[in-house]
Amino acid sequence: MAKKKSDANQPEIIDIDAAAAPEVPGTAAETAAGTGSGKSGKNKQSYASYRARATQNRRGPGRTVRGAFGGGGRGGSGRPGAPVEKAKDFKGSLKKLLRYLGRYRLALVFVAVFAIASTVFSIVGPKILGTATTELFEGIMGQIAGSGAGPDFTAIANTLVFLVGLYLLSACFQFVQGWVMTRVSNNVCFNLRRDINEKISRLPLAYFDRVATGDVMSHFTNDVDAIQQNLSQSVTQVITSIAMLVGILAMMFSISWVMALIAIVTLPVSAAVIALIVKRSQKHFVAQQDYLGEVNGLVEESYGGHAIVKAFNGEAAAVADFDRSNSTLYNSAWRANFLSGLMMPIMNIISNLGYVVVCIIGASLAIRGSITVGDIQAFIQYMRNFQQPIVQVSQISNILQQTMAGAERIFAFLEEDEIVPDVADSEAVKPAEVEASVRFDHVCFGYDPEAPVIRDFSATVKPGEKIAIVGHTGAGKTTVVKLLERFYDVDSGAILIGGHDIRSFKRNDLRSLTGMVLQDTWLFNGSVADNIRYGKLDATDEEVREAARIAQADHFIRTLPAGYQMELNEEATNVSLGQKQLLTIARAVLHNPQILILDEATSSIDTRTELLIQKAMDNLMAGRTSFIIAHRLSTIKNADLILVMENGDIVEQGSHAELLARGKAYAELYNSQFDVGEG
Repeated sequence: MAKKKSDANQPEIIDIDAAAAPEVPGTAAETAAGTGSGKSGKNKQSYASYRARATQNRRGPGRTVRGAFGGGGRGGSGRPGAPVEKAKDFKGSLKKLLRYLGRYRLALVFVAVFAIASTVFSIVGPKILGTATTELFEGIMGQIAGSGAGPDFTAIANTLVFLVGLYLLSACFQFVQGWVMTRVSNNVCFNLRRDINEKISRLPLAYFDRVATGDVMSHFTNDVDAIQQNLSQSVTQVITSIAMLVGILAMMFSISWVMALIAIVTLPVSAAVIALIVKRSQKHFVAQQDYLGEVNGLVEESYGGHAIVKAFNGEAAAVADFDRSNSTLYNSAWRANFLSGLMMPIMNIISNLGYVVVCIIGASLAIRGSITVGDIQAFIQYMRNFQQPIVQVSQISNILQQTMAGAERIFAFLEEDEIVPDVADSEAVKPAEVEASVRFDHVCFGYDPEAPVIRDFSATVKPGEKIAIVGHTGAGKTTVVKLLERFYDVDSGAILIGGHDIRSFKRNDLRSLTGMVLQDTWLFNGSVADNIRYGKLDATDEEVREAARIAQADHFIRTLPAGYQMELNEEATNVSLGQKQLLTIARAVLHNPQILILDEATSSIDTRTELLIQKAMDNLMAGRTSFIIAHRLSTIKNADLILVMENGDIVEQGSHAELLARGKAYAELYNSQFDVGEG
C-alpha cells in the first residue's frame, strides 16, 4: 500500500487512494441473548501483531475489522475489502432517502409552496425598488433641467412601504417552511434510528463477528446526524434555488433580453465547474464517513479494554494505532473539504466576470435610452442575486455529498442479510407442547464454511438430565450451546427439543425454554433489582429477593449502599466480578427455565462461595435439563452424562466414574488438574 513518509513524531498517513489490502479475519462475538448474560469474548491475538495488520486493511462499504478488544471467539476467513476509489451509488441512495421523505408528501408540498411564495416575494422586490429609483432619478433630473417639480416623495414612500411589507411577508413564509421542514427532517431521522435499532435485532451474530461495535454505533450518531443536520437545509435550498433561478431569469428578460443572455452564458460554465468538483470530491466524502466509523470503533475498543491496555503496557501502541487511523481520516477529510471549498472562489470569479460585462452593456443601453436607470439598478441587483442560487447549488452539492455518504452507509447496513425468518405462527411449535428432551442428530457447523468447528455431533439428552460438556479450548463446547439457542443455524443435521426441530419454533419461544449463565457477565446501567428482574420482567420484589437468596446473592446485596436499589454503573465496575456472576445466576433462577445452560458459570467465584451456591445450583437444576460447560472437572462429578469433545467431535461419553476407569481423554483432562509442574 502506498504511504506518505512521516517523521518520528508524526503518525504514518495512509493514502486512501492506494490499492486495497486483504481484510484481516474477524472474530466471533461471544454474545448471549435471552435471559442469559454475555459480553464480547476476549481476543486471543497479540495487540501489536493484530493492529499491525489491521492498519494495512482496507474496508469496503459497511465493513470493518474487529478490534483487539471488541470481540473474540471463532475466526472467519478474511475476504478482500473493496477499494474506496469509486464513488458509491449516489442516485440509488438518494432514491432510498426520498422514499423515507415520501411519507411526508403533504408536508413537503406545503414546504414547496411556501418556499416558492417566499422566493417570489423576494424576487419582485428589486423591480419595485427600481421603480422607486427611476422616480427619484427622473424627478431630480427634471428639477435640475427646470422641467419638473422634483421627486414625488409620497409615491416613493408608498413604494418603499409596500416593498417592506413584501419582504416581511417573504420572511414569514420562509420561517413557516423552515419550521415544517425541520420537523420533517427530524421525523425522517427518528425513523432511520428506529429502523437501525430494529435491524440490529434481526442481524445474525456473524455480522457482529466482523464489524466493530463503534462502526455500528456510528450509524446511530455520525451518519444519522449528517442527514439530520443537512436535510432540512438542502431540501428547502433546492426548492428556493430553482424558484429563484427561474424567477430572476424571467425578471431579467422582462428588463433586457440582451443583458439576460449575457447572464445565462455563465450558467453552463458554473455547472461544468460544479460537476467536475463534485465528481472528484464525492469519493473523499464517502471515505471520510467510513474512516470516521473506524475511528469510533477504535475509541470504543480502547475504552472497553482500557484495563487490558494498561496491564500489558499497550498505551503507546493504542495511541499510535489511533493516530494512524485518525491521520487517515484527516487525509480523506481535508481532500473532501478542500475540493468542495474550491467551489465558492471559482463561482465568485465567474459571477464577477459576468457582472462586469453586464455593467458595461447596461451603461451603453442607458446612454441610448433603451432602459431606465432604475432598470439598470434592478438588473444589476438581479445579476448579483442570479449568482446566489448557483452558489447555493454548489453549497447544496457539498451538503448532499455529506448527506449521501451517511445515507449510503445507513442503507448498506439496513440491507445486510438478516437471520432466517421464523416459521409462521400457524406452523410454529408452542413451548407448552414439548418436553425438555434434547437430541443432537449428526450436527455439523462452522463459523467459516471452510473450517468446520462441529463436525459430526450426536447426543441424546433425556428430560431432567444433567449433561456436562468438557474438552480443550476450541473443541466446540460453547458452540454447541450457541446452536442450541439458535444463535446460529446448523450447516447440516438437526437439533431437536421434545422431538421437534428447533427451527420449527419461533426464536422467542425457543429461548423462553432456556436460561443461560455465561462466564462473561453482562449487566446494564440500572439497579441491582432491575438487573435480576431482566430474567422475568414482571417479577415482584419478593420474587427478585427469593431468586437472590437461592443464588446466595442476597447477603452481599444487602451490604451494598442502597441494597437492591443500588445503581450499577455502565460497566458494572462498582461490584466485584464474583458478585456480578452471582447476579447473573440470580437472573437465571428468576427466569425458571426448562433447559439450563451454564457456561463456566462459577469460574469467577471463589471456592467458598462456589461451595455455598453449589447446592442451590443443584436445586435449580433438579427436574430441569441442564448443560454444563466446565474446565474445573471437580464440579461435574455428579453429572448424569459427560461428553468429551475434541475438534468438534464427541470422543468419549459416560459418567465420571466410567470415564476415569477408561483412562483415556477424560482421565487425562481430569488428572492434568492435579499435576504439579516441574520447578
